[in-house]
Amino acid sequence: MRIPFVTANWKMNKTVSETLDYIDVFNTSEQVESRIEVALAPPFTSLYPAAQAASKTTTLIAGQDLHWEAEGAFTGQVSAVMLKEAGATYVIIGHSERRHIFGETDDDVNRKVHAAIENGLKPILCVGETLDDRETKKTMSVLDRQLATSLMNLPSDHINRLIVAYEPVWAIGTGHVATPEQAQEVHAHIRLYIGQVYGQDAANHCRIIYGGSVKQTNVAEIVSQPDVDGVLVGGASLEPKSFVQIVEKIANSAL
Repeated sequence: MRIPFVTANWKMNKTVSETLDYIDVFNTSEQVESRIEVALAPPFTSLYPAAQAASKTTTLIAGQDLHWEAEGAFTGQVSAVMLKEAGATYVIIGHSERRHIFGETDDDVNRKVHAAIENGLKPILCVGETLDDRETKKTMSVLDRQLATSLMNLPSDHINRLIVAYEPVWAIGTGHVATPEQAQEVHAHIRLYIGQVYGQDAANHCRIIYGGSVKQTNVAEIVSQPDVDGVLVGGASLEPKSFVQIVEKIANSAL
């Protein structure tokens, strides 16, 4: 059985003091924590204090991005080594905002996935189609292309360390959300792809999560689908009590 996974992606929100206040309020029961894996992805400036504040809990910390080089003349960039030492366990790679605002390519994503794994971080690999892709029925071919390049030369025994986040670009921050049936169709396709390329065992163990306007009101229905193993939450994770409700609903779905 795959353990449900939920990540709070704060994006460019929260100072260090706001991060510490959040973690002080964010609290789930031991029963919930035993059924689910939770990670917070604060901005880089808050990574270390967040990791320290969460160190006595089961909550994990994720970076929001990384550079594929370990060090060098890359002003403003952060390496996997730096994230790991700051306390991160996971790192988000290839988020649609990185792709569509900052021009990140599938080749860039591939280098980042390799850098993360080689340095002991677990990648949360984001893939997803635009509204035009969906309306022209290119969703599956776009996802296949993103997965093929992003995972190029990745050994099959590393797939168990990977989380794939399906985040349709048309549903991120728009208030629109894929229906549970749409999410299931895509998640099943991603699992089929992984099985064909890396083997059925890898497909069975790889966790595939959904991201795109996830809220307390729709999360239970989304994660009830057999191939949806959790969620990547944006705006609804910025308020700790709201995020607790999302976490609890996912944990209850795992009973």
